Amino acid sequence: MNKPALHKQRITPRRYNLEMRHNYSLCRGWVYVSSVKPASAHPQCLDFKPPFKPPWHLEFCNQYEQFGCCDQGTDNMIAERYWDIIEQLEAAGHELCTDMLKEIMCQECSPYAAHLYDAEDPYTPVREIPGLCFDYCSEFHSKCRHVLKYLTVNQLLLYAAERDVTTFCSMVDLPDQDYCYPNVLKSSDLNSNLGQVVEDPRGCLQLCLTEVANNLRNPVLMLHSGDDTHRMFIAEQMGFVWVYLRDGSRLEQPFLDMSGEVMTTPWLGDERGFLGMAFHPKYRDNGRFFIYYSIQVSSELEKIRISEMKVSAYDMNVADPYSERFILEIVEPAANHNGGQLLFGVDGYLYIFTGDGGKAGDPFGKYGNAQNKSALLGKVLRIDVDGSDPSGMPYRIPPDNPFLGDPGARPEVFAYGVRNMWRCSVDRGDPVSGYGRGRIFCGDVGQNRYEEIDIIIKGGNYGWRAKEGFECYDMKLCQNSSLNDILPIFAYSHHVGKSVTGGYVYRGCESPNLNGLYIFGDFMSGRIMALEEDRTTGNWKERSVCMGDTETCSFPGLINHHHKFIISFAEDEAGELYFLATSYPSAMSAFGTVFKFMDPSRRAPPGKCKQKPLPVKVRGKKFPFVPKELTVLGTNEKPTRPPPRKFKLPTKPPVRSSQIKPTTTAAGNSTTGAAVKVKPKSSDKDTKKKNMVKPWKKDKMLNKKKASTQAKKNTLKQKSKKTTVSVKDKVKPKTNQTATETLNTSNAHNGLKDNKIHTKRKIPQRKAAQKQSGPKMKIKESTKEYPAFVNKTKANFNVRSNRTLTRQLKVKSKQT
Repeated sequence: MNKPALHKQRITPRRYNLEMRHNYSLCRGWVYVSSVKPASAHPQCLDFKPPFKPPWHLEFCNQYEQFGCCDQGTDNMIAERYWDIIEQLEAAGHELCTDMLKEIMCQECSPYAAHLYDAEDPYTPVREIPGLCFDYCSEFHSKCRHVLKYLTVNQLLLYAAERDVTTFCSMVDLPDQDYCYPNVLKSSDLNSNLGQVVEDPRGCLQLCLTEVANNLRNPVLMLHSGDDTHRMFIAEQMGFVWVYLRDGSRLEQPFLDMSGEVMTTPWLGDERGFLGMAFHPKYRDNGRFFIYYSIQVSSELEKIRISEMKVSAYDMNVADPYSERFILEIVEPAANHNGGQLLFGVDGYLYIFTGDGGKAGDPFGKYGNAQNKSALLGKVLRIDVDGSDPSGMPYRIPPDNPFLGDPGARPEVFAYGVRNMWRCSVDRGDPVSGYGRGRIFCGDVGQNRYEEIDIIIKGGNYGWRAKEGFECYDMKLCQNSSLNDILPIFAYSHHVGKSVTGGYVYRGCESPNLNGLYIFGDFMSGRIMALEEDRTTGNWKERSVCMGDTETCSFPGLINHHHKFIISFAEDEAGELYFLATSYPSAMSAFGTVFKFMDPSRRAPPGKCKQKPLPVKVRGKKFPFVPKELTVLGTNEKPTRPPPRKFKLPTKPPVRSSQIKPTTTAAGNSTTGAAVKVKPKSSDKDTKKKNMVKPWKKDKMLNKKKASTQAKKNTLKQKSKKTTVSVKDKVKPKTNQTATETLNTSNAHNGLKDNKIHTKRKIPQRKAAQKQSGPKMKIKESTKEYPAFVNKTKANFNVRSNRTLTRQLKVKSKQT
């Protein structure tokens, strides 16, 4: 079987193997069916991440200041390397080649830098020279090949450049001609929608995911506490709430265990259990939070309960189990449609979202619970939990609640006509303008035909059971002129999905292209969708979301698949978006996983999204996160590039010893720089080494010092005349060294006791010593030569002394 042509394809070795494997499975006999498709654009930087829009103007590689892989710091580093090379070329008298050199070096800033440098996957080595098209390479070789040695140390490439242009350019070229420079700038396929979210031919937005947590039993919610610790709290349907730290690890002890109070079963699709949780806006100061769960009273009556609890005074990662205070209890006539959302609005009030009571078609009463404002089921309730009512209720009614003066309505009601809103969220607003801040989005699960997305407003009637989506459900109620219902911003039929899961408006930092998109999903179909607002008309347009293909998600740690049953969506303290899904929707099965959204087409500039979380005091054990999902690349290995070479010209020429001029001292003696003995400053490393000497080495060094001082004293005693000795006399070696050796016998004997005899002897060069012993001895010129010479003389002196002592000992032993 012949290999498919690699020309016009962006095929990595791993992808090629996958394609070949897939093609082989499609073969029937001798029939070969190719499945290789034209490659789509895949912008990628050398750090293995998507490109970005630089926050500031680029002075050097300014052609990439709108979109690329360099921020201002990287741009300055490239410019510094460029000018270092220019200085080297000037010093060598070569042609500078400024334009071509700049073009080649700035390809590190290209949004396709990974392709230009063959770094699109961790299995290929990263080159030092970007891929150059043959024509451009030929021009570079003819004019500027002398520059190559400043750009790479690859000897094979340098040899090829000296050999001939064809060999060199074939090595520098890329298999895919669309990605080599400068063709990469001319390709319309690569540059038409650069920096925008990748779409497939059907217009589906391609996103990727990362795995955040796993082994969860039907995770129903994930939220942060808003206290700047960036912890995430994940609740399981059976009543456990777990703490996850910023590094992905989970604490051994749960934050909350309500499994003994919560009513739930292992039945597939059971809607009862631990359903909602919300932290008080001032949780950092008061430690208060609120929970929503199902209970059963006397083994018959079922209720939903909303309670207040507090964090432990001794451990910030554990709730006080004895602090529960009941806020509200509502009787549930059926096992389904339990609602379950709790959240605090920007007004500081607690919003409670209840279901219509269950069964089908809201059969309770003449108009059903949802249209009955005197019932708490099928409603959006709003209460003030920062005080108590004089009538004895553990909460107060906000003074601007819409039905406060209506005798036929409960004062807690904020909106009505809802069926079973599953997952609502508050829009934190555009990061720059603040547009949309405070809007509450909800997904309302439909009956037989439609699922809908609503924006909650004060006093609004959302139509159920008169309407389902945009269509009538109960014809009599639907034709009532006083209905005055609020239409959903979006509805979809049961051909798409059968149980909506409300999501969030993305306001994070890491994926700027997603800003303003409302992302949600469907529990039954596993489909992820998005809505985009037209600010001029206020209408919302659907944007389909799908998982990116293998090439789109070819970044470390990314995956392009998820579990089918989407239970909930979540937002962390920085505004990044997640969703919780499981492959088996039972409250007892540990197949739940948390995924994080990631846009592979564009990221935020480096350093923009850095957070400084407050420290978290952990008392118990931590379990590190171990991912289970198979990533696209199958490894987290990143390519490694050699560090860029730096060329610094010396500011002054080196000074030679022969160029040192003699200076006259106050006494009139002529000396040179060699005669002045300067004590070198000890470095920190030397000081550390001295301090770290082992005890036995310290004793050895002290004994050595004592022996040398004793030798000096003996030498001074033998001097009969005390005269000033010039530098020349000090340098002269002793002519009669035998006498000196005899005088130092006692010192050498002490050296024997201390095991100081040198095993390696240095034999002095006698002829050289005799030549230098004359009266006309030249003074050493170099500063380093004089101490070295003296040390050498002392070493020879010690060797001779030891040798004499050894001879005397041998004589004595023979005599005895």
